[in-house]
Amino acid sequence: MDFTFTEEQLAAAEAARGVFAGAAPDAVPSPALTAGAVAEDFDRTLWSRLADADLLSLLLDAEHGGAGLDAIALCQVLRESAKVLARVPLLESSAAAAAVQAHGGEELRSRLLPRAGRGELVLTVAAHGRTGHDPAELAVTARRDGEAWVLEGVQTGVAWAYGADLIVVPAHTDADRTVLALVPPGHDGVVLAEQVSTSGERLGELRLRSARILAGDVIEADGAWEWLRALLATGTCALALGLGERVLRMTSDYTGRREQFGHPIATFQAVAVQSADRYIDLRAMEATLWQAAWRIASGAPGTLPAAGDVAVAKIWAAEGVRRVVQTAQHLHGGFGADTDYPLHRYHAWAKQLELSLGPAAAYEETLGDLLATHPLG
Repeated sequence: MDFTFTEEQLAAAEAARGVFAGAAPDAVPSPALTAGAVAEDFDRTLWSRLADADLLSLLLDAEHGGAGLDAIALCQVLRESAKVLARVPLLESSAAAAAVQAHGGEELRSRLLPRAGRGELVLTVAAHGRTGHDPAELAVTARRDGEAWVLEGVQTGVAWAYGADLIVVPAHTDADRTVLALVPPGHDGVVLAEQVSTSGERLGELRLRSARILAGDVIEADGAWEWLRALLATGTCALALGLGERVLRMTSDYTGRREQFGHPIATFQAVAVQSADRYIDLRAMEATLWQAAWRIASGAPGTLPAAGDVAVAKIWAAEGVRRVVQTAQHLHGGFGADTDYPLHRYHAWAKQLELSLGPAAAYEETLGDLLATHPLG
């Protein structure tokens, strides 16, 4: 493997830094001071800027108006977005569009992808299931009925559900297969109930009651959901890495200025050791992230399936980002809990990312199952 980034991947990261330079992590009310959601919708202005910079079409082929890049480029952009707590469905919409491109029919691709790449059509994914621990595809059933599929079930914690035009819903069939249905939130038999995330963002509980989705809006290809889930999990790891890097930088700046006994507290051994431990966490998060993204982008074989690399990356991301923000709170003292200072927002987002698409324990189980069926050596 070669973790050297291409010029195109580096250019995507540079463009992202330019777009996110004007984004402020405290642009909405603090989740600590808001009983409900911090905002009704995502940041549409920032979304338009991402579209203008061609960052919503990174993974799309040129025929659909995209740059034809890969998961590594997307993770580069996501990493930058998390540093400013960008309130946009960049991961969900990009991953869903990529799944349509890779596994959808020609008519579906031509109908959706150009609009998604321009930011005119917003996609999200119901990837949480009922609990966040159990497989999301088991939360909804799908049965064929003539020219349509009928969906029944409940998906919780659907990110950006109220701002999306289509929700990609994994569902299992009687034949023990998983299909992906593209469901409009206002469709007959579809009900959204508001939920609020740890980060204060508005989520949706998606209730499907005999919802009929035309066969042309359902992706039946084998492996489509597994591929989409892996990309979503890897993208979540990129978000955790970017957030953790910004928090460690905030901690370094603070401890370099804060003095006790006439010296910056950063010079105290206990502070330096804790900061060094968190730096090691971030480097492990980075290495496992790029390993997982490389497996998805290249399709290269390995001792374990790519799901194993994704599981390792998600375990490190979930545990690592939690340790980073906890140490930051500790080293900031009472200042870290001040709602006029942004650290508490990063802490809330970190907790949300830790549990997104399942906690570390769920991926430890996945990794254990893979090791049992693919013995090493």
